[in-house]
This record gives sequence, structure tokens and C-alpha cells, in this order.
Amino acid sequence: MTRSIDMFTTKALRRTLFATAVGLFSLPSVASDLDTPTVADTLAELQQRWAEIQYALPQEQQEAALSQLGDDADQWVERYPEAAELHIWAGIVRSSEAGANGGLGALGLVKEAKREFETALELDPLALEGSAYTSLGALYYQVPGWPIGFGDDEKAEWHLQRALAINPEGIDSLYFWGDYLHEQGRDAEARQVLESALLAPPREGRELADSGRRGEIRQLLAELE
Repeated sequence: MTRSIDMFTTKALRRTLFATAVGLFSLPSVASDLDTPTVADTLAELQQRWAEIQYALPQEQQEAALSQLGDDADQWVERYPEAAELHIWAGIVRSSEAGANGGLGALGLVKEAKREFETALELDPLALEGSAYTSLGALYYQVPGWPIGFGDDEKAEWHLQRALAINPEGIDSLYFWGDYLHEQGRDAEARQVLESALLAPPREGRELADSGRRGEIRQLLAELE
């Protein structure tokens, strides 16, 4: 499925890279060798701040706020380079910043996000219930393909399916799979998946994130009518 640079800079990135990209993932226990209050608290803070920026901050202020949050995430990754969870969230923030940027500068940001997700998969593919698969899959179907970017629908489907195998009832794994199906013109399948996403169990401490994601799901369902 070919994508134009216009789609990359508007619909694909701004709609989910979002509010995305790529990510409102729950926070299970951190890997045992990194199961410290500092890392766990940092992850919770990154998640909460991301949700506040994405869903409560005026759009014109989001890019600068996400840039600062991305710098903060990068510092934590440098401090705990073996924490796959931190790499995932560094990637989520940068992909969201790309969506807020919406221009050619977004290309560099999504490439940075891609590296973070790939690193997370090398460290622990099951971290945060397979969130790196979800986030990387989202990038693959939203970013244009060669020669502009690295987009690849086959890779997108593989990664999103892998995420669903790990977390079949997750609101994000279902949402991005439904969005991908819609992009592929498979709207009947997309509707079924998105309706299941609305029934995903709530996540403790992620009330704002869950509310924002459900809003996106309902908006996408409205587009399918």
C-alpha cells in the first residue's frame, strides 16, 4: 500500500503517532535485574506525563512538551540501558513528537523511535506485554515506504499480529490492529476488532490514557459508518 508524503505528515502521523504511536501501555513488573523503585517510578511518570500532553495539553504546545519529555526519557535510557521498558517509552515519546511535528523533521524522529523499539525487542520482546511489537508495527504502516521512509505493510502486519498473540485483549494492541485493517480497506474486520478494543479492561493508574484511547477508537468507528 503506497503512501504519499502528505499522508505521512498529516493523517498517519498526527492521528496516532500520535496519540499514538504508538502508546498507552500498561506497566507490569520490570525485569528482575531492573526491578527498582527508581525505574518503576520513572516509567509511571513517563506514561502519565505522556497522557497529559497528548490528551490535556493544547495542540500548539504539544511538540515542545514532547521534545522535553523525550530528552528526559533519553537520559533515563542512558542510565538504565538494559531496561527494555525505558527504550519502549523513549520510542513512544519520539513517535508522538513526530506526530506533533507533522513535517519533514518527523522522519528523523520516527527513525529514532524505530531504533528504540528494535533495541527493546532485542532486550526483552515480552516487555510491557509486547508493546514494542505494537509500536513498531504502527510505525511500519504509518510511515511511507522507500525512498521516503521505511514503511512496509507486510512487516506492520507481522509485528501487530505478534503483539496480539502476546496481549490479545489489550486496548492498544487491538486499536492499532483495527486501525491497520482500516488502512488496508478491511473495514468489516476493523469494526469487529475496534468494538473489542472498547471492551478492554481498564488499567489501574492509566485512567486518562484509557479515556483518550477510547475516544480515538470511537472516532475511528465513526469513520467506518
